[in-house]
Amino acid sequence: MNDIPTLHPAVAAAVAAAGIGAEILACDPDLADTAAFCAHYGYAPSQAANTIVVAAKTDPVRYAACVALATTRLDVNKKVCAVMGVKKASFASADQTLALTGMMIGGVTVAGLPADLPIYVDAAVMTCEKVIVGGGNRSSKLLLAPAELRKLPGVQVIEGLAR
Repeated sequence: MNDIPTLHPAVAAAVAAAGIGAEILACDPDLADTAAFCAHYGYAPSQAANTIVVAAKTDPVRYAACVALATTRLDVNKKVCAVMGVKKASFASADQTLALTGMMIGGVTVAGLPADLPIYVDAAVMTCEKVIVGGGNRSSKLLLAPAELRKLPGVQVIEGLAR
């Protein structure tokens, strides 16, 4: 594994453009999924904030990126649908997520997403001192104060997005 962690290029550009202060953490790609990462690297799951792409069942399909702590579950059927203004939605598939974001599951993050993609952050994320988010790939993560997420364009903090 490379000793110097490298973010996905779009993520690195977005972090720099927004002036986000974050520590870049190296990650073994085989340990990129949240539970494995936390167990191996000694972080609590309550410190991990996952970015999950949601697909609304509309024609054409509409997407949103949702950020929630690993210890919670997105309320897709009620809260996410209400925020998106749709009746039905589900988690986007790995293929849909990759096509939309250019990022693989296990590395999807809030920075570097398409400019027109709404970003909803569960309010519980903002109560943490520091959170770990993806680096846009499976070989890096970002450790940052949640307030740094507000520097990204289009971020909306939503109370009760996850339970």
